[in-house]
Amino acid sequence: MPNDLQALELEKFLPYRLSVLAQLVSESLHDLYAQPFGLSVTQWRVMAALGRFAPLTASDVGQRIVMDKVAVSRAVAGLMKRGLVERATDRSDRRRASLKLSARGRAMHARIVPLARTYEERLYGALSADERRSFDALSDRLFAHARTLREAT
Repeated sequence: MPNDLQALELEKFLPYRLSVLAQLVSESLHDLYAQPFGLSVTQWRVMAALGRFAPLTASDVGQRIVMDKVAVSRAVAGLMKRGLVERATDRSDRRRASLKLSARGRAMHARIVPLARTYEERLYGALSADERRSFDALSDRLFAHARTLREAT
């Protein structure tokens, strides 16, 4: 039997807790757009990034949504096949292509955003206004510090 120094209380381990929370939230949100819109989590994240920051390259999208190139490429291919995303070749660098939502993609995005915002408000309903501000500030600090730790490895 491990001693106290060796034991890890997984249910209290911050990385585990964040991962499980993210998974629960992601699955709940996915339930709102998967069936009615036929989107995967990655496809929605690509659309959300393009809805805010387009035009972006696939690499830029991957950095914004913190997903690997293969997952982003698959999502983009599926979205393009459905006519939700358009690709344009950069005139100054033919190897570079930028992505943006098509008119159809923008219309779908406009229908999903209110659902996502409503879900966010319902989730934040567990916190008071002060707790929400504190949570947001603490999350920002943890994000920044996690990036610093990641870059140091």
